[in-house]
Amino acid sequence: MTRNSIDVASRVSPHLSALLRSRVNNPECEQPVTLIAVRRFFGDLLPADFNEAERMHRFDIGESLLDELDALIEEFGATALAVDFTQTAASESLSRAIEATINDENRENPPTLAAIRDAILSGLGARMVGDGALEDDEGDTLLAEIEALIEQFGADTLAEDFLRYE
Repeated sequence: MTRNSIDVASRVSPHLSALLRSRVNNPECEQPVTLIAVRRFFGDLLPADFNEAERMHRFDIGESLLDELDALIEEFGATALAVDFTQTAASESLSRAIEATINDENRENPPTLAAIRDAILSGLGARMVGDGALEDDEGDTLLAEIEALIEQFGADTLAEDFLRYE
């Protein structure tokens, strides 16, 4: 199985990305998780007559998750790794912390996830709460979230890749 060299995750809806991520992160799933494995799992959850009923009585204009998944399988192959199609972004509060670190005048290089963790450990969250940029409860979750990103992507990954733009 070859990993896709293009950023295919940007072409996947947030809902399908969340479904794929849940399968990839499920310790009971046989690894590596492929698109066809997710398709089988998703298809097994639906009643047998669902596909026909959905196609005949479609009320929404957008694609269903099954249609979107089928299109990905058709374009990239059934054995494409599901992890390649998952979107990962920081929460809104962590995105604010990343931006605050990026905009730090004393910083010479773009911050990595480790640099963001170090800034949080040095009181960045508390300063942002004090400045009104974050709510009290938001500042409390920053460390756990950045640790999870470091565990998944590595400490030397650029933090700006995880900024959430809404």
